[in-house]
Amino acid sequence: MFGGVILYGPPASGKDTITAALTTLDARYAYFHKLKARPGRSMGYRLTTSEDIAELRRRDAVLYESSRYDATYVVDAPHLAELRDAGRIPIVHMGQLAGVEALQTGSVRWLDVLVWCSRETSEKRLQERGSVDIDRRLRAWGETLADLGPDGRECFTLAVRTDALSARAVASAIHAAVLSSQIDAVE
Repeated sequence: MFGGVILYGPPASGKDTITAALTTLDARYAYFHKLKARPGRSMGYRLTTSEDIAELRRRDAVLYESSRYDATYVVDAPHLAELRDAGRIPIVHMGQLAGVEALQTGSVRWLDVLVWCSRETSEKRLQERGSVDIDRRLRAWGETLADLGPDGRECFTLAVRTDALSARAVASAIHAAVLSSQIDAVE
């Protein structure tokens, strides 16, 4: 049974929109708010300090940590456990394969989904949502493409093009995969 969903993709590929569609399909889905230390965008994060992150490291409670946009982001075990203990299915957004791999090496089985769109589509979406750091996010788009490499797309359980499919269609496919894993676990 999948213990959570990982949405991997570049900025403005549709991870937030798909997450919203999933939570509409089934109330068990819950966006995992990563910890974030440093200024900048705060929506979608649990703001913290470098000292708090250091304490989580000391307790071996950091599952994955990354730095981007002059900030540190952390996927922490205690918050994931809280969500699962409440019967929720966490949805974690990732922009680095190392993060996907870090979560997949734990005891929980994740449904990993490559969420992709063209650079032009990402740029248009960034402009439409009024992003002030479009150049930095487009650099991150290129970094994500490089991170994938030539064979990276094959390592995902599910791969979707959000410039070809609606968020609702993508969410339905993800939900069907999660439900299928629950049936397989029972048999």
